[in-house]
Amino acid sequence: MNRKFLILADQSLSPLDAKTAVAALRYIPGEVVAVLDRSRSGRTAGEVLGLESRAPVVASVGEGIAAGAKAVLVGIAPVGGELPPEWRGWVLEAIRAGLDVWAGMHSFLEDDPEFAALARASGSKFHDLRKVPLSMPVASRRAAELPCAVVVAVGSDCNVGKMTCMLELHRACREAGIRSRFVATGQTGILVEGSGLAVDRMISDFAAGAVESLVLEAAEGADVILVEGQGSIYHPGYSGVTLSLLHGAAPDALILCHQPPRTEIRGKAGGNPIPGYAEMVHDYQRAAGWVRPARVLGLSLNTFDLEEDAARAERGRATQETRLPAADPVRWGVGDLLEALQHHLSGRSHG
Repeated sequence: MNRKFLILADQSLSPLDAKTAVAALRYIPGEVVAVLDRSRSGRTAGEVLGLESRAPVVASVGEGIAAGAKAVLVGIAPVGGELPPEWRGWVLEAIRAGLDVWAGMHSFLEDDPEFAALARASGSKFHDLRKVPLSMPVASRRAAELPCAVVVAVGSDCNVGKMTCMLELHRACREAGIRSRFVATGQTGILVEGSGLAVDRMISDFAAGAVESLVLEAAEGADVILVEGQGSIYHPGYSGVTLSLLHGAAPDALILCHQPPRTEIRGKAGGNPIPGYAEMVHDYQRAAGWVRPARVLGLSLNTFDLEEDAARAERGRATQETRLPAADPVRWGVGDLLEALQHHLSGRSHG
């Protein structure tokens, strides 16, 4: 499997609009050879996003192939899960050139007759990251009986940094000698980790059971399981996915993620207000507690769009309102969250 990616992110190469692209550049940088975004071509992805990546931003598939691409990756997860119509020509060009195609959308590219016919002729392979089994066991609270800690990232909204928080905490745990496991529950996490299930693709009756199965599989030899969060209980479209994660994983601890100064749900569901920090802590602890008591250990803030002074002020406000540690995993690291997790693990061992 040759994962030397040209990432498609045209007009979208930003932390909020190209989550898959940004995660690939941050966590599997050696597998990204170029990014296609005509509006930013001529720069590097690192210059555009503030990362260390030297991958060039190009304006065509041909330039990506010249840079060494052997596969294309759809770098966004559009609302509704459909490939943007204007990107179709680029995918066709890539398939003609024999490149594999990776995507995490709800619509599977291999089901497209034109794409499939062309791939049969060129030898291209499709990797649809959101493909899941048709059925899984119904959740039965089995994860609550595990001897290890289970921590779920929860959030105020979509795209606030839940996956990033858990990947950074996973890395910090490993460096501290804590046996952690990262459980990917969305297409981008699966791309990075190489395993997992896209929970939002499961039949609703089996979604919590799918999460439960993932957690049980990850438990062997683990001190802590870090579960990637999805959606938000405040989002009218995705709250069901969030509850499936909470109740399938049956965590004993949570990390609350938020992007200040966002005050309402973003996108087409906009207008639904996001509560304050203390209320969110209360709401998530109560929702998790319907299956198993869990407490929020700390707050993960995504402050990429704030100046340093404003970000630090927001961090202080969050801690003052909740009496919990707050961190921006990208800007300042997860040291405070790791310390809170270590304290939690110590309390479990003496409980």
